[in-house]
Amino acid sequence: MKLNEIRNNPGAHRRKAKVGRGSSSGLGKTSGRGVKGAKARTGNAVYGFEGGQMPLYMRLPKRGFKNIFANDFAELSLGRLQKAIDGKKIDASAKITEDALRKVGLVRRSRDGIRLLGNGTLTAKVDIAVAGATAGARAAVEAAGGSLTATFQKKVYMNKKGEPGKRQQRRAKSAEKRAARQGATA
Repeated sequence: MKLNEIRNNPGAHRRKAKVGRGSSSGLGKTSGRGVKGAKARTGNAVYGFEGGQMPLYMRLPKRGFKNIFANDFAELSLGRLQKAIDGKKIDASAKITEDALRKVGLVRRSRDGIRLLGNGTLTAKVDIAVAGATAGARAAVEAAGGSLTATFQKKVYMNKKGEPGKRQQRRAKSAEKRAARQGATA
């Protein structure tokens, strides 16, 4: 074998077709694209287009609701907390904070804090400060002789002038009225 005889196997390499070189090539005029408009252009696909018929995703009913103002809490059950205390990951005699729970790895992501759930049993006396807790979790902590502090503050959405929005103002007024009513009855 000589250097000038080295070749690829037959059919191993095909030359790229040169498009738009006349109608006799079979790929002339529209270069194999065959259409005008968006579909003739590179990188364009009309997703979900059904030839002018109302597309399926538009025919189906809208369902559900996503509250963009909903609070995002990381959830922690009493059972997991007790297991961490038993495993000496958390010191029950010291005050348990959200940072301590994150450091130990009991909770991960949470935008608005940690919420304690009443699943499982708690036997250790703990002093815990979290964003919130269910009524069952609060009762279980107090039954074990501990105390629970809720640290969550609801966000106040400001308008362009830097004052609370109309909804916040209405809520504040109704809260004042409620407090006045309760003060009058007490």
